[in-house]
Amino acid sequence: MRPSINRNMAKQIVRRELFYIISIICQGATLSVSGFETSSYTGEHTFHAAENRALRDFAFVTKTVRSRVICGRECSMDKRCMSFNFNDCNKMCELNLATRREHPEDFNATQGSVYFDADEDTPIYSLADSSFNRNRSCKMLLDAGYRSSGIYTIYPEGVGNGGLRVYCDMETDGGGWIVFQRRQDGSVDFYRNWAEYQSGFGDMSGEFWLGNDNLVTLTSDDSLGTWELRVDLEDWEGNMAWARYPDFQISSGEYNLQIGQYDASSTAGNSLRYHRGRPFSTNDRDNDKGQSNCAQSFHGAWWFKDCLLSNLNGRYYPNEHVTADERGVHWFEWKGSSYSLRTCQMIMRAMGP
Repeated sequence: MRPSINRNMAKQIVRRELFYIISIICQGATLSVSGFETSSYTGEHTFHAAENRALRDFAFVTKTVRSRVICGRECSMDKRCMSFNFNDCNKMCELNLATRREHPEDFNATQGSVYFDADEDTPIYSLADSSFNRNRSCKMLLDAGYRSSGIYTIYPEGVGNGGLRVYCDMETDGGGWIVFQRRQDGSVDFYRNWAEYQSGFGDMSGEFWLGNDNLVTLTSDDSLGTWELRVDLEDWEGNMAWARYPDFQISSGEYNLQIGQYDASSTAGNSLRYHRGRPFSTNDRDNDKGQSNCAQSFHGAWWFKDCLLSNLNGRYYPNEHVTADERGVHWFEWKGSSYSLRTCQMIMRAMGP
């Protein structure tokens, strides 16, 4: 005898299924929708959708709503609204004063967002599902039209069908960078063990480390060509500096750091020269050449030698001053041995085959 399902149980099942569908959308897949009618609300409006697109800088109302249909209703009830954007992941609804036809330069590819207007030609701008699967790096996403920095899913070789979630910097030095390390406020503890650095930790919207295994996978993908590394630094007075290196790679095993010659146009100084070729060390895995564990002595995890000219994974201090034996977030060639930086990020970009 089949068990009966009451109304509450049915609602719970539907909610679980809807949550599953939205989870798929937020992880990088898309839901194919060419348009929908709002005649039940106004008797007049038909909106057509362009998946993974958004019109930027023309929103006059921004609010969180439950669905695309509700966002469309809000637009149809406001005479000023010419189009709208809806993000399936964060449920953000933006009502726009213009359309993509009037401002094509502001009609950008934006993963997870859907653009709607009354133009029946709008759906041709949808980016197909397969386009995400072809994008194996942030540089490929940039070349495909994505201009907004944020979290994306990429599909490099060696990663499963679910892809790899990364933060793409689409603004710095031409864009197309994968951010794999960021320090900005001390909210995340970087004094971690080998396994944690291996898999990654933190929040991609804030402070994080992408994971050494992921760095190996990315820099081993020969189809993307070579990689370049850029290090961006900021002191406590708001001054900025950067260092760039070609031929960046992290090798498997002990995660040795491989970099090419320091770019002479850089402004931060070459504080990675001492660490070239060195294996990674953490507080529980001592791979340096020193008599003591440099990761423990300098409260960090890095490609130590004996011991360091840099350590961007060191202890975060709320000001520039640290003691000589704990050098904080450290880049010697720019600020010396006892200055701890306010912010830093390490980013990498595929150079193409």
